[in-house]
Amino acid sequence: MSIQVNKLPTVARVFVGALSAEDERRDNIVTLVDKLEKSELWNFAKQNRSEPSVAHALLGLIPADQLPSCWQEAHQKSLELISSYMVELDNAAGLLAAEGIPMVALKNAGIARGIYPCVGCCPMGDLDVLVRPGDFRRAHAILTANKFKIDTRCVLEEATLEDALQSGGAEYTKELPGGEILWFELQWRPVAGRWIRPDQEPTADELMARSIPIPGSDVRLLSPEDNLLQVALHTAKHTYVRAPGFRLHTDVDRIVKFQKIDWQLFTQRAKQLQVKTAVYFSLAIPKELFATPIPEEVLRELRPSFWKRWLINRWLDKIGLFNPDERKFGKIGYIIFNCLLYDSFFDLLKGILPSREWMKEHYNFKSDLLLPYYYGRRLLNLAFKRVM
Repeated sequence: MSIQVNKLPTVARVFVGALSAEDERRDNIVTLVDKLEKSELWNFAKQNRSEPSVAHALLGLIPADQLPSCWQEAHQKSLELISSYMVELDNAAGLLAAEGIPMVALKNAGIARGIYPCVGCCPMGDLDVLVRPGDFRRAHAILTANKFKIDTRCVLEEATLEDALQSGGAEYTKELPGGEILWFELQWRPVAGRWIRPDQEPTADELMARSIPIPGSDVRLLSPEDNLLQVALHTAKHTYVRAPGFRLHTDVDRIVKFQKIDWQLFTQRAKQLQVKTAVYFSLAIPKELFATPIPEEVLRELRPSFWKRWLINRWLDKIGLFNPDERKFGKIGYIIFNCLLYDSFFDLLKGILPSREWMKEHYNFKSDLLLPYYYGRRLLNLAFKRVM
């Protein structure tokens, strides 16, 4: 990557240092904070949806009475909200476990519940969990019988069990004791990205078999290698910069710094799934930003061709890693960028036009005569559905 942290604006350097999972890097921002206007760092952190994490770093470096109250309030509010999310996470896992259904917390939910020491520094808009495909119907029935209401945030999708069985998962809402609305996403596909080929994802069954327990909870956590691969694919799914944006890169940083990774096994799995390009950038960016201890040999084994690295780097430099609510891509640019993340042109073709067998199973039809219609439907979905 071409990111040079020491050449970033001061406010961005402070922000990056504050979000690092390493105390030493956070300590380095003390001398820079005094150079900023009082509201400058707050506005930057807010634009990048990370006020609680920056607040935690500042509270560890600067006496509380010298900080504007907004910082303490932001961290406390996040701590209370995410703590209430964790209560619901444990509750859902307990309900499912009582019926013999294991549940894995994905992404930030898993990091907050089983890895990172401060849940207040793990802001999230929802909880994402994974169950085995064969358990999905029963899990849905259990949740809806316990005040979880199936819902959707996408106007182009229907909130139905049938749609969830086709798309990879369902969203639910639940009102919390404080009146907040929790969004809970129950998945049977680990990533479920439109531009990620189904055969590029490890199956939920094998991920569950390798998952590990979280002490004091029925919630399970992906194995370290699977966890890192999953968040790397999730970051790529958001094209590294789209909302929630920059804080996605802290997921990789936290997993690598708080879990022991078998790098040979991780690299092997990335190659088997043919996701080297997508995973390379998900690792290279936090390594440059946070000095995340990712071995150079891992990046060498995963890195794509020179022209592709050059083009994607230039593109990311142009649109910027910060401010995720800015418009980062037009529709055509978004499609082209996603196409670049495939390891080869053949992989791209398989991603756009999956096998006949997959199409029949996914869209629930039997006659080959319907294939052109459903391929056309898939192309329209890829081009226009949920483009941000």
